[in-house]
Amino acid sequence: MIKKQLISLALAGISTATAIAGGLLTNTNQNAAFLRQLSQEAVIDITGAYMNPAGVAFLKKGFHLSLNIQNAKQNRDITTTFPLFNYNISNPNPTHKFEGDAKAPVIPSFQAAYVADRWSVGACFALMGGGGKCEFDNGLGSFESLYSSQIISGVNGALQAANMAEHLSFGGYDMNAYMKGRQYFFGVTLGGTYKITNNLAAYVGLRGVIASCNYNGWVTDINAKLVATSPVGEAYQQAVEQQINAQLEASSISLNADQTGFGVAPIIGIDWKINNHWNVAAKYEFRTHFCLKNKTEMNDYAAMLAQQNPVLGQFADGSKIAADVPGFLTVGAMYSPIKELRINAGYHYFDDKNAVQYGDKQELVNGGTWEVLAGVEYDLCKWVTVSAGWQTTNYDLADGHLSDLSFVTSSHSVGAGVRVNVTNRTSVDLGWMQTFYKTRDVVTPTPIGDKVDHYYRTNRVLGLGVNIAF
Repeated sequence: MIKKQLISLALAGISTATAIAGGLLTNTNQNAAFLRQLSQEAVIDITGAYMNPAGVAFLKKGFHLSLNIQNAKQNRDITTTFPLFNYNISNPNPTHKFEGDAKAPVIPSFQAAYVADRWSVGACFALMGGGGKCEFDNGLGSFESLYSSQIISGVNGALQAANMAEHLSFGGYDMNAYMKGRQYFFGVTLGGTYKITNNLAAYVGLRGVIASCNYNGWVTDINAKLVATSPVGEAYQQAVEQQINAQLEASSISLNADQTGFGVAPIIGIDWKINNHWNVAAKYEFRTHFCLKNKTEMNDYAAMLAQQNPVLGQFADGSKIAADVPGFLTVGAMYSPIKELRINAGYHYFDDKNAVQYGDKQELVNGGTWEVLAGVEYDLCKWVTVSAGWQTTNYDLADGHLSDLSFVTSSHSVGAGVRVNVTNRTSVDLGWMQTFYKTRDVVTPTPIGDKVDHYYRTNRVLGLGVNIAF
């Protein structure tokens, strides 16, 4: 009985914690130029080939290339308060902190274009979603809260069945838990731009997305400690404890799931170079219909339950799950009052509500994600440009959308950096971006008291780019 109750609920917790929604992780920082000046929606530069591909038409004739690497570091911390955590032998406290360390040492990308009289062609490669690994050395609060509840319930039930409830009582629990997630969505874009007039250009392209994800976790070494309340209990404590712990250990779980997928979506864009002072642009990336296919290893008991449990079934070996990449709209303007100064502003909208996710998780999205961006850059001299930018990101998610490994919160970001013109045809971008996330508390009522999850993130990105014109 202990085994059946414990494993079914605990596995449900794992699958919820690892179902990361790719649509809410769309990366817009696809080169170092973005880090140093966050509003790229209307820039005319090879580094704008992703955000404003139609603007490439107004570059000088010839071949243009931008090669970039970024380094990102993020912490995803969840502080969970749950009454039964008091029974954790190793940490008898109702509040436990679960620290996730996410790193992406090297994130590569490139933008390339060939510009002719009227026609231009271009290509981009970048990590358009995910981009690193996140590791929780002590598991997750969803693991421990489910296990602690079921351990206590199961132990008390076993003592009642053995007529030992008057002689032994529950004294505490212990376990070994771990979770690691990795997610990469590689984007490759090919397209062409046509100058309709000398000041107006349109773009049509196609983006392919390749996904490679892995989720690996376990809960093992589960055991309960009993306390004798009578001489009879002292005599039987060791034997009963061994019997109960044998059942608990049989409820150990392990999961190692690889997920891969491929999708394609069209992109359209337009750029209007009004005059030497104003440029406006817009781009729309259509929704990418996406399925992730599983290649999974589970222990025997988990594999058996995966055939019965629809939540755990999303990790069943060979199954396919929906994970659409949302449609993405950008609009922006650049104003240059003098030749040396460029002021930028932009707006982003992600149609997350209509991006289908496994288990219809998009129903927990109240509205699409929107962003407002601004940036400025100034040419100190012929060789050096300084820049800075700001961005606000706003999500509209129901509490049920957040979980241990797949939470996002609204944020503000700032960035700054320089461009150094090494020669007339070669420049180097150096950029830095820091994101300041809002915290969020989610309260989940349970029969033995509220479970409160406090979500908090930090993020820092550094970037280096080399831009060459031939």
